[in-house]
Amino acid sequence: MDTATEKDQARTRAFDPLLLSVLANRFDNICREMTNTLLRAGRSTVISVARDFSCSLVTADNRLLAAPESLPVHVFGSHLVTESMVRLHPVLEPGDAFLHNDPYDGNTHAADHTIIVPVIVDGVHLFSACAKAHQADCGNSLPTTYMPNARDVYEEGALIFPCVRIQQNYRDVDDIIRMCRSRIRAPEQWYGDYLAALGAARIGERGLLALVNKYGMETVKIFIEEWFDYSERRVADAISRLPTGRIVGHGKHDSTPALPDGVPIKVVVDIDAEAGRVVVDLRDNIDCVPAGLNQSAACAFNNAMTGVLNALSEDLPCNAGTFRRMKVLLRENCVVGIPKFPHSTSMATTNLADRLVSITHAAIADFADGHGLAEGGMSTGPGIAVISGHDDRRAGAEYVNELVLQSNGGPGSPFADGWLNYGTPVIAGMMYRDSVELDEQKYPILIRSLRILRDSAGAGTFRGAPGQEVIYGPRFGSMTVIYTIDGHSTPPRGVRGGRPASLASAERITVDGRRVPLPSVSLEVIWPGEWIVGTTNGGGGYGSPLERDPERVFADVVDGWVSPEAALEVYGVVLTESDGILALDTEATSERRAARRTVQTTDEVGNMPDETDHVVRN
Repeated sequence: MDTATEKDQARTRAFDPLLLSVLANRFDNICREMTNTLLRAGRSTVISVARDFSCSLVTADNRLLAAPESLPVHVFGSHLVTESMVRLHPVLEPGDAFLHNDPYDGNTHAADHTIIVPVIVDGVHLFSACAKAHQADCGNSLPTTYMPNARDVYEEGALIFPCVRIQQNYRDVDDIIRMCRSRIRAPEQWYGDYLAALGAARIGERGLLALVNKYGMETVKIFIEEWFDYSERRVADAISRLPTGRIVGHGKHDSTPALPDGVPIKVVVDIDAEAGRVVVDLRDNIDCVPAGLNQSAACAFNNAMTGVLNALSEDLPCNAGTFRRMKVLLRENCVVGIPKFPHSTSMATTNLADRLVSITHAAIADFADGHGLAEGGMSTGPGIAVISGHDDRRAGAEYVNELVLQSNGGPGSPFADGWLNYGTPVIAGMMYRDSVELDEQKYPILIRSLRILRDSAGAGTFRGAPGQEVIYGPRFGSMTVIYTIDGHSTPPRGVRGGRPASLASAERITVDGRRVPLPSVSLEVIWPGEWIVGTTNGGGGYGSPLERDPERVFADVVDGWVSPEAALEVYGVVLTESDGILALDTEATSERRAARRTVQTTDEVGNMPDETDHVVRN
């Protein structure tokens, strides 16, 4: 046994496991205090209601320590933004704070403003507290934070802050504040959101200083190493339960005006169960594209990791210790890799990001029964659009904000149906849906209806969650609505015999009540008396629909999520009706299913075309 191993084991024996648990929860609770601060203090509804932000704690040597209740797409790469800070600012002082949104140097995309506060203890940089929040506006050339057709960062137009000092000695650097106020729409709203993020990071700083003061720097340092080692052991054990082999997953982003052929995606996953390691290789993909869909390095890393973690135990710690056992291989100038300046990454946290997560965990599901997930819904259409205009209630003041009025259907899993509040694959249920009342109070919008779409979920032993429809319009004056829909022609697919889910779409309801289909990517100006309609994807199903518990199918029919016709034709469940009361005919269901199984074909279980039948076993 080498000396280093002996020292590690001695440290493990010496550190109290109860104290390990206490300190792990203390760090998590500091993060939760940061989250509560940002949620309650945010100005825009995308932050203060929809919760499109994340908080994390990172060690001074750039290892993710804690990020509970955060969006995976935001935080798994937190170490990349702090690496930028320590490289660009080798001298850090108490009272410093930095604004970082540079997608070419560790951030996710330009709309995610990240506030980083270095935590200095007795002159030593010990931690960094990070608060990342998606802005209502970031200075783009159009009133939206998502620019799918931008050929480069210049056409995108966002203000880029490459980890600049925004506070020194706890006071704002006014030059940076003035830049933002002069170039970001609704500047007072931006400034309120900035103060909320800054306050969250300072709350983190305060909590960390108090924790170190109570337990001592040496105890905290030992805890960090022991916590990472424990997390590594946990994930190694989880990986050991997967079969060893190579998996090749394929998928495709739908066509857009800038990319009429869409974007193919290939994910290669190598699992070494005995060694307890997983490698995800994204290098065999096309080069960066002249559009805003390119992944940033942070997003490519985050989303590949999310896809793998979705196939493992749900209670694993998510930190640098866990990540020791997982590696993501990227290459420069790759659409799902390291973007080459000035290619636009405006959509890096959506679209290809969602496809990347789903392709990864669905490929693992096809490879290993009892693991992974089907594909989740990924549309960011009118219900998750950026709206803008002028508010006549406030003397024509300009407004801009991203709506989060609806969710896509979550994917079926080996053990449960998909989540109704899933959001998208990169959100994974961690955001909230907007309050209709608060949206209508803050902005001149009227939400006419929001409903669940029957028969939109991918059928399966465990079905996906259904998609949703929202209809809204302006109360007075015109409203600009900018959205991008993926999943309008290639739906979320099912796995292991599960069926694909519904497609997403957009429509305009004219003044005379006609429904007019809209493009999948568009800027629409909606006038009073008109309405815009957005439908999201359902989630794909896991396992054959003929194996679903008939009682569950019956409950879905009663709830209005599945029609009696789909129950019969898709699930093979026979229902009877007497005096307006539905009942399950168990005997007829068993007979019908037995007959169906004898003639079941590949098409009936809903597999996608050959390009997505993608598992290779070694």
